[in-house]
Amino acid sequence: MPRPNFYNDAHITFEEYHYWANSTRELENSTPTERGWLSGLLKRKDKKSNEQPSSVPSEGANEKSSEKPPDAVPDGASAITDAEWNNARGAMRTATWGSIFYLITTDILGPYNVPWAISRMGYGPGFALYTVFGGLALYSSLQLWQMFIGLDSTRYPLRNYGDLAFRIYGNWARYLFNILQMFQFFLMVALITESNGQGLAQMAAGKSGAGVLCFVAAEGITAIIGLLLGQIRTLQRLGWLANVAVWLNVVVMIMTMIVVHKYPPNYEAAEIANNVKEGPIVTSANWPEGLGLSDYMGGVMNCVYAYGGAVLFNELMAEMRKPMDFWKSLICAEAFIYAVYITMGMVVYSAQGQFTYPLAYQGIPSSAYSWQTFGNAVSYVSALIAMALYGNIGIKVIYASVLQDILNFPPLDKKMGKILWVIIVPIYWGLAFVVAAAVPQIANLVALVGALCIMQFQYTFPPLLKVAYNVQKDAMLPEETFDPATGELQRADFGVKRWTRGYMKKPIWNTFDVLFGLAALATAGLGIWAAAINMKVQFQTSGITPFTCQNPAG
Repeated sequence: MPRPNFYNDAHITFEEYHYWANSTRELENSTPTERGWLSGLLKRKDKKSNEQPSSVPSEGANEKSSEKPPDAVPDGASAITDAEWNNARGAMRTATWGSIFYLITTDILGPYNVPWAISRMGYGPGFALYTVFGGLALYSSLQLWQMFIGLDSTRYPLRNYGDLAFRIYGNWARYLFNILQMFQFFLMVALITESNGQGLAQMAAGKSGAGVLCFVAAEGITAIIGLLLGQIRTLQRLGWLANVAVWLNVVVMIMTMIVVHKYPPNYEAAEIANNVKEGPIVTSANWPEGLGLSDYMGGVMNCVYAYGGAVLFNELMAEMRKPMDFWKSLICAEAFIYAVYITMGMVVYSAQGQFTYPLAYQGIPSSAYSWQTFGNAVSYVSALIAMALYGNIGIKVIYASVLQDILNFPPLDKKMGKILWVIIVPIYWGLAFVVAAAVPQIANLVALVGALCIMQFQYTFPPLLKVAYNVQKDAMLPEETFDPATGELQRADFGVKRWTRGYMKKPIWNTFDVLFGLAALATAGLGIWAAAINMKVQFQTSGITPFTCQNPAG
């Protein structure tokens, strides 16, 4: 049995992770701060800004690499000092907070289902819930940032959500998080396949609306494009592509908000999605009449989905030159996203009322075919970037967490690993196509992903992780010692006494976070129930069946 590497070595203590994290943060604080808001995208990489100081301002700066974990040091590198090791690790982290802002915005920004969600909740509850969920998403994301900077270091780099869970709770949490993360990325790939398939079928239908491209075939074409993109094993320099995607989305949003006030709703699509017949447009200040709890929860879960970016935040911070600056990217992105959601949601809902379609630009009728096609075409291009991102990372999580860690598959940079990648990608996209074709219900599939996955990564896990992080960090006593040269730790006590001391250091915050996490978990359960009920009802009333040729978007 090979010795576990430092990504899953249970012998490394919380105190050791925390010690080296503090050391790395001190090193990063001594490096120059990027000069401008758009510097990560508009200037060439400044080589000097990536150079690390020649020494580490902490204990153990002159220790030899023979004291490092065996898996962390390349063969024949015993003469490398800590400073040189930190330089090598730091050189691989080049992203600035400006470029991370665009990646966060690209990852989270999904405004097209917001008007539909508000149509399920009404103006007042819609505004309130998007505000509350936005605020809580910011709070939980800042918790992830605090834990990352307290546990990540150049000696023990933290790569993803699963690594964070492992360092706080242990291996069982790592497996749970990785499995759920795999499932989320897979379902998001299926959602993109479905939404792009609807858009492609609408474009092919022409102004007459007469379908010339079977919907399931359109989904198949989209899956094939994703399969081809998936053969790219590395995704470098996505910052400028993310920048393009953000502004493409802004263009489509502006167009949609203007056009929906000049043309009637897409009644055919609305009847399929909302089970409402053509008639007068009705809006509601409060929860709309005629809808049940499952309908309201469907809107709430679409709201949850709209803020679901935390699953990738650890990966993004792992690419940053200075992870301490992540809060700037996060606050700017969340403020922009919230403003866009509220504006677009209210404007489109006021124009289309109960006929609002889950993808707003596809709610434009075929009589405005040129505008409908513009929205579909631009969104299709934008979604290709998301397809590359989610498909690539989703497959890598499966490969690293299951095939490599459990089944001992070779690394992806080896010849056999590259061959296996070529084989796995078509299987992954083929299964995503099957799910998309079997459940041709955008709003309900979004609600299911929101309840089952996004609710956990964005609202349930961060506060529960933060409580355990606080307990372990605050339980440390001044007289306790950690020797960085040997990794030996001397603790004053263990067990319940230690946990109680750590918890009672911040009793109010810790209790709030426990209640927050449990409330999010309960809400997720209600959301899963609502999604299942709504799926059943829509299959019964809409006439749209699995693997249908009829486009659900009309």
